[in-house]
Amino acid sequence: MSSDSHRITEFDPADRPDNPILIVPYMWIGDFVRVHSVIRLLKQRWPNRPIDLLTSTLCGPILDYLPGVRKGIVADLPRRRLPLSQYSALGRRLAQERYGTALIMPRTWKAALAPFLAGIPERIGFAGEFRFLLVNDMRFGERKLERMIDCFAALALPKDAALPAAYPLPAIVVARPEIENWLSRNGLRRSGRPAVALAPGAVGPGKAWPVENYAELARQLAEQGADIWVLGGPAERTIAAQIAAMGGASVSDLTGNDLRNAIIALAAADLAVTNDSGLMHISAAIGTPTVAIFGPTSPRLWAPLNPLSAIIEPPGSFPNIKDRGTGGVTVHRVLDAVVKTLPYPSTDAVTGS
Repeated sequence: MSSDSHRITEFDPADRPDNPILIVPYMWIGDFVRVHSVIRLLKQRWPNRPIDLLTSTLCGPILDYLPGVRKGIVADLPRRRLPLSQYSALGRRLAQERYGTALIMPRTWKAALAPFLAGIPERIGFAGEFRFLLVNDMRFGERKLERMIDCFAALALPKDAALPAAYPLPAIVVARPEIENWLSRNGLRRSGRPAVALAPGAVGPGKAWPVENYAELARQLAEQGADIWVLGGPAERTIAAQIAAMGGASVSDLTGNDLRNAIIALAAADLAVTNDSGLMHISAAIGTPTVAIFGPTSPRLWAPLNPLSAIIEPPGSFPNIKDRGTGGVTVHRVLDAVVKTLPYPSTDAVTGS
């Protein structure tokens, strides 16, 4: 035991510049996109160290489009239970990869368990949930960092290092042939009509712009000559049907079970309108012009690092921003932002066949 402890204490990743790194992120779509800034920081420190991410089945497709990621380790672990057999099996899988470093972003002790069981020599994380044995490079001061990206970066840099004034931006890269194949499979073709993607889903109370507003926006955009793609998962199928009922033949329901579908759609679209959601982060990281609607969250803290075409917030002041809903954002304001951002007609747009 003492020899193992000595090995862990003396471990220096610089001694093995090709030693792989494992990132254990929060299992939310937006956080996976934010993590790409951390990946780019790590690549600046260690250009030759492969980087893998622990991932859920839902978030896994994102990793195929993030430069600098070697692969994802899929592990759909339950949140409210501790199945030791699953964690032990995951620990054995991770041990086979011979990681030198693990960045453990969630503060829970369960997040650190599999890297510990895998014997990863350097396990970096913030203090939290009595996990001093599981994390051997403990960082402090997380609560003083307002933005999630600052918390992530603090784990990727040397202990007590100053945070950078500016971060490398996340970049989701979808190859043109994959976009063309996707268009063909979905019966979409090139035309002079712009394609506007709507992402009406959101996680958390008050973050979703009312569906009737999305439907009215779709109707007015269709009247102005746009095609509307509604994106999201199974939970958004009912919403997509409501939007299609008002928007008519110009609306395509592209919701589905695979996040890859939404990623490629956002890469193909001329513009996206989203709530504060994971698809907002994906769209911005692709570089698609994005109009984002914020309610009970602050854009200063939660907007993507990538620039947005427009950030629209409800009017008025609120003592507690968590009490602020999106219902105060009018269709007119969103439509105006779309029209100002998206020239008509578009020369590289797509429509239904």
